[in-house]
Amino acid sequence: MRTLWNGFKIAVSMFSRIPVPRADWNEKNMRYAFCFFPLIGAVIGAVGYGLAYLLEYLSFSPLFTAAILTAVPVLITGGIHLDGFCDTSDALSSHQPREKKLEILKDSHAGAFAIICCAVYFVLYYGAATQMTASLYAVFAPALIGARALSAFSIVHYPPAKEGLVSMFSGAAEKTAVTICAVLWFALAAALSVWLSPIVGAAVFGGMLLAYLCCVAVFFKVFGGISGDLAGWMVQVAELTAILAAVVAQGVIAVC
Repeated sequence: MRTLWNGFKIAVSMFSRIPVPRADWNEKNMRYAFCFFPLIGAVIGAVGYGLAYLLEYLSFSPLFTAAILTAVPVLITGGIHLDGFCDTSDALSSHQPREKKLEILKDSHAGAFAIICCAVYFVLYYGAATQMTASLYAVFAPALIGARALSAFSIVHYPPAKEGLVSMFSGAAEKTAVTICAVLWFALAAALSVWLSPIVGAAVFGGMLLAYLCCVAVFFKVFGGISGDLAGWMVQVAELTAILAAVVAQGVIAVC
């Protein structure tokens, strides 16, 4: 139980700004850390839904609500996945050999393409969020869990593109336990979304799976494996695809 508790603390402290007691980052404690990674998505979804419901009840402007919903994931995670999104955007836009792209991933400076892609990301996310009602957000929210379940699965199964935290965590992880947890998290999240709205839920998770497969293709074709930055990029791409799919599917239902 202590190992599980320490794994929980490592996952929460690494992937969010939620205050938890400190745990030593040793091989034993990191064994089950990624079993708890999707919980961060559950927290984001719960907070986002609560705020969407409250602001809708209080008749706030959809534009203001959209701004809050766009900020919630960044505030809770501290932008750790967005950092990976920016680094990966720079690397993909560099048109350099693989070795140079991997060096760009390690560069702490944000290039022009990182800023451009980040701006486009927030415009699209905010635009989708303006169409969000509390009930639609509830259908989308499980995707925040599913994206992290896919990330956890990828980190323990795909070869690392370079030495770093991912290779350390992957080597220490109890792969069977993490795999089972990731599959269960994803299945439960998908079931909840589809139960709330069969058509929109199917669109959300179908779109997210398609985006994930595209990201995996990039992992292997361009970088030769996965890294922390690439995993963060994948989470952001999956979440953006999910919220866009939710809005588009809801719009099609309304027209039909």
